[in-house]
This record gives sequence, C-alpha cells and structure tokens, in this order.
Amino acid sequence: MEAETLALAQEMDFSLWALFARATLTVKLVMIILILASFWSWSVIVKKLIEYRRARAEADVFDRAFWSGEPLDELFEKIGVDPAGRSERIFAAGMIEWRRSHRGDGALIPGAQSRIERSMDVAIAKETEGLQGGLPVLASVGATAPFIGLFGTVWGIMHAFIGIAEQQNTNLAVVAPGIAEALLATGLGLLAAIPAVIFYNKLSTDADRIVAGYEGFADEFATILSRQLDG
Repeated sequence: MEAETLALAQEMDFSLWALFARATLTVKLVMIILILASFWSWSVIVKKLIEYRRARAEADVFDRAFWSGEPLDELFEKIGVDPAGRSERIFAAGMIEWRRSHRGDGALIPGAQSRIERSMDVAIAKETEGLQGGLPVLASVGATAPFIGLFGTVWGIMHAFIGIAEQQNTNLAVVAPGIAEALLATGLGLLAAIPAVIFYNKLSTDADRIVAGYEGFADEFATILSRQLDG
C-alpha cells in the first residue's frame, strides 16, 4: 500500500502551473491578485529608482550652476519660469516671487522675504508629493499581501480537508496536492510582500534625503536674498 501511494505521488505534477491549475477558483483568484500586486509593486520600484536617480543628477547639475558665481537673474533667464528640473522649479518659484515683490519704481513691497520663503515651501511640497507618489502602493502591498496569501492557504487547506472527508482517504496522494496548492498562495504572498517592504523603506529614505536637499537649498537661497534685501 505504501509503495502504491508513493508511486501515485511521484506521478503527480507539482510544477507551479500544475498547482495553479488544480487549485480552486477562490485560490486561483488569490494567486492572480498576488501576481498582479507583485508586478505593480515592481513597476513602482523601477520607476522610482529611475526617477530618484534623475532627481539627484538634476540637483547636482543645478547646484554647480547656482554656485558658479553667475548672477541669479541671468541663471533665471536661462532656465525660464517653468523649468524641467525639480531644483530649478524651486529656484524659479523664489525668483518669480522676488521679481513680483518689486514695485515699478524698483522699491520692494514689504514682506518680500516671507513671501519668497512661502513660495519655495509650496514648490518643495509639490515636489515632495511627486517624489513620494507610488510609495503607498508598496506600503499597501507589503502590509496586505501576506494576509491575502494566508487567506488563500486557509481556503485551500479547508478545501483539501473536505476532499479528504469525502474520499475517506488520508494517504499522501490525496493530501499532498491540496496542501501544496494552498501553500503556494502563501509563497506568492511573501514573494510580493518582501520586495515591497524592502524597497519601500529604501525609497522612503531616498525621498527624504532628496527633499532635505531641496529644503537646504531653499534656506541658502533665502539667506542670499535676505542679504540683498538688507543691503
């Protein structure tokens, strides 16, 4: 009897596709959701890695131009009022408010310093929102995927036990397929969640560093304009 059972188990196909094909409809839906969530999180990860790398490169180029000694008005004329770079947009927001704060006779409107700082703060907030966009997807996948996979596993094991009760047979050939199909759901849940959690933490840290660089630049720029105002 044991030899017959082992022979039946060896003849079964335990490939991923075979396990998916034999699973119940509910478990199949769980697996599909987890696979789609994994692809979605990886698309966000790749997009953000490229976006953050570009943002750091743009900031480096702009910092060199800003501290090159070129007059700020000439630098502003070069980049325009709607530049492509994030650092440039923060600089442009401050320069636009700086120019608006001058009267027709050249005198400054009172409160120019605070308005310039607020304009750059608003620009930084917009850039922060853009940088952090998509990260909630990773947080959601990392938090929910294991539980979705666990639900699929519980459902699959329940279905396997029902099959055992109906057949009144507990040999390996009956038990193994249902258990393997159920555990596959948990495996897919972890496969989706682990990269999402790891890269969420990394990308969140990268975004905070980039934003801190923008805030540092805004403070330095405000200091330069403050000296000109005092002068």
